[in-house]
Amino acid sequence: MCPTSKGAKAQVPLFGADVEAIDPAPTPQEHVTLYTDGSCDTASGHGGWAYMLATPAGRTTASGYEPGTTNNRMELTAAVRGLEALAEPSGVTIVTDSEYLKKAFTDGWLAKWQRNGWLTAARQPVKNRDLWEELLGLEKRHQVRWSWTRGHAGHAENEAVDALALAARRTRGRG
Repeated sequence: MCPTSKGAKAQVPLFGADVEAIDPAPTPQEHVTLYTDGSCDTASGHGGWAYMLATPAGRTTASGYEPGTTNNRMELTAAVRGLEALAEPSGVTIVTDSEYLKKAFTDGWLAKWQRNGWLTAARQPVKNRDLWEELLGLEKRHQVRWSWTRGHAGHAENEAVDALALAARRTRGRG
């Protein structure tokens, strides 16, 4: 008995007995690598973000500009925009040079913030909550693995998205 939608209940025979089961998340169609980076001039607040999607079909890049922002917002925005660009549920390795972004997922920070009502350990509101919530929603659609790389250390794809984010910031998205 095959269910027709995610989360649908089905009767599954188990050693001759029927038991109710809930379907898991959709199976990813392909594995992709998402390289992300953000850039911000703290004096002016001009920011840029960029991503590169490496799929079996090839590579795709995108970048954008935001005024009045922070570097962390740009790092998060790059990950959001990259995941949004995926048309189908996918296995995704996100490669970032932002320890803030990676550790929020891998070190349990997001879970703690949510348990604390979106407050930090210092009882202050979590910054960029809107973007964290977008990422959490997108992460449910995909099977995400996080990977950190040192920035400005010769990693070709990281250097490429860094250059794109910097160009978006400097040209204010008009380049």
